[in-house]
Amino acid sequence: MSQFHAISATSLCLASILVIISMFISYRQELKLEKDIFISALRATIQLFAIGFILAYIFSTESPIFIIGLLGFMAINAAYNSSKRGKGIPYALWISWFAITVGASITLLILLLTGVLNFTAYQVIPVGGMIISGAMVAIGLCYRQMLSNFELRQQEVEIKLALGSTPKQASKAIVRDVIKTGLQPTVDSAKTLGIVALPGMMTGLILAGMPPLEAVKYQMIVTFMSLSTISIACFITCQLAYRTFFNSRNQLNR
Repeated sequence: MSQFHAISATSLCLASILVIISMFISYRQELKLEKDIFISALRATIQLFAIGFILAYIFSTESPIFIIGLLGFMAINAAYNSSKRGKGIPYALWISWFAITVGASITLLILLLTGVLNFTAYQVIPVGGMIISGAMVAIGLCYRQMLSNFELRQQEVEIKLALGSTPKQASKAIVRDVIKTGLQPTVDSAKTLGIVALPGMMTGLILAGMPPLEAVKYQMIVTFMSLSTISIACFITCQLAYRTFFNSRNQLNR
């Protein structure tokens, strides 16, 4: 079964009308987002074509060095973007990088050992990109929620410390809530798969001509690996980040 539909350059250009619609709505509603929408669409186009050429080269060489190198670059870029949400948290960049790298590595290793994936560029890189991206978003949510919780529950934490609790004990409820916040979107998405909408990867595979039941299997793997990577990344992030809110005397930083 192969029903692959190639998109011509003309069709792609005509599809940009969709961006113009978005810019028009922004203009009519005085949102002043026309420039941002245009730049975002332009950047996306340039970046996607650039990565397309890079992937074409890597796929042709199948070099493990290039595969690992590209995944490493993705992890660093994801860590940088997620750390922006953690302004005020020391070492947020390194915490993000460590959490993303460990979470993605464990998940990919399990997928490779179980035979779900082969160590080839066309399998490992797209899958790695998906789980790294998911971890990036979840870590950003964790940082924002952690900063908010420590600010709103400062008195609660200080009372627990005054009563003899360790920083870990005083932060336990906050850490639990933060991990839950990071995981919740992925859990909610998993609950509605196939009911509210067809997931992106499954839709892409079907459009590429893969039988629906085979596409479903791949989507199930994507769901499982997303839950795994994001859980690990959120756990590591929170366990490392909460410590930065306390000084060497186990007092809450102000």
